[in-house]
Amino acid sequence: MKINILKKMALLAFMCLGVAVKGFSQFDISKTTLKVDWQMNAPFSTGFADKLSGWGMNFELGYQFTPRWEAGVFASFHTNHKYVGRQTLPLSPTESLTTDQQRSAFQVPFGVMGAYNLSTNRYVKPYIGVKAGAMFARNTTYFGSGGVYDKSWGFYVSPEIGLKIYPTGKKWGFHVAGYYSYATNKTQTLTCDIEGQNHAGFRLGVIF
Repeated sequence: MKINILKKMALLAFMCLGVAVKGFSQFDISKTTLKVDWQMNAPFSTGFADKLSGWGMNFELGYQFTPRWEAGVFASFHTNHKYVGRQTLPLSPTESLTTDQQRSAFQVPFGVMGAYNLSTNRYVKPYIGVKAGAMFARNTTYFGSGGVYDKSWGFYVSPEIGLKIYPTGKKWGFHVAGYYSYATNKTQTLTCDIEGQNHAGFRLGVIF
């Protein structure tokens, strides 16, 4: 009985290995693309750190399965800041704090991406796409000589619309996109609790 089970497991392993080797043999490195973007980002609906910020980058590694469809992985990071002037904050029925604040919201989303090219033109390709995965968030309030922070994990989704521009009609080019994102992260700050994070922004970068 044990020998038969081992034979079946070995056969299954060799079948999986054969499928993987066949898939790898059909892989075309020329169809891979790497996007490196600088991004602007503005949070809204939280009020914690809602100032437009350019402290962010986006990285994508994609594979073009057909002239119109592309899929791959992504990772990005961004930090938004907001200064709040001196005020008295009630911390409990018997405690209060008088201070100014420097707020910092840091996000690291990553996961999978997909895009559909609206045109197969060699030089200009408008597209629509979506990213989905997880996001790590850390919201920090600095005051005086110290600070408090809270961090969390959540689900992340981000639709986008963009344009890929190839000046020579070949693989390298430029990339511009506008996007909206939503994450389910929940954090507690010095003055309020945040449930869900909304962002909007645009990216400008290069394609290799």
